[in-house]
Amino acid sequence: MPVTQGDTRRSILDTAQRIMSRKGFAAVGINEVLSEAGVPKGSFYHYFNSKDAFGEAMMRSYFGDYLADMDRILGEPGTTSAQRLMNYWQNWRETQSVDECQGKCLAVKLGAEVSDLSESMRLALKEGTTAIVDRLEQAITAGLEDGSLAVDDDARTTAQVLYDMWLGASVMAKIHRDITPLATTTTVTRRLLHL
Repeated sequence: MPVTQGDTRRSILDTAQRIMSRKGFAAVGINEVLSEAGVPKGSFYHYFNSKDAFGEAMMRSYFGDYLADMDRILGEPGTTSAQRLMNYWQNWRETQSVDECQGKCLAVKLGAEVSDLSESMRLALKEGTTAIVDRLEQAITAGLEDGSLAVDDDARTTAQVLYDMWLGASVMAKIHRDITPLATTTTVTRRLLHL
């Protein structure tokens, strides 16, 4: 079966996500990504207008996949809303504990770096993280409705606090190469949701 243009573009984006989750954005050259993806070096601009446009496309692709996975976890049938939320946090914890707590989350790895380098990437990060908080808010609201959790603040504020807390814990886990911040955050999450 011949490789399509969309497959090649997706291969470049997937390869870049893998490399940049370890090294960051500025430390990775386009040639490194293309070489690892097995794409001819001269074809980059056929798929992307610039490294900035490439970075934005990579962030949008990452968040598209992330949100689909999040929807799967938070939509799992046969469990309470509270249990689905805790399953989401457990998944977060597992993905951020890999490779000596270097994790796989591009929002954690690239957030501060690219927000200062590229306005289009910053906006893609903003849209992606806002969509995550939106889903957390919906899950908390569903938990309030089914009685599986309770919160002291409104659902939106609680969702934002939880996301901010988990993002910060992931950064601290990377700094210390230790999962203790994630374990502590799990405990505090259970308290905030009155579980």
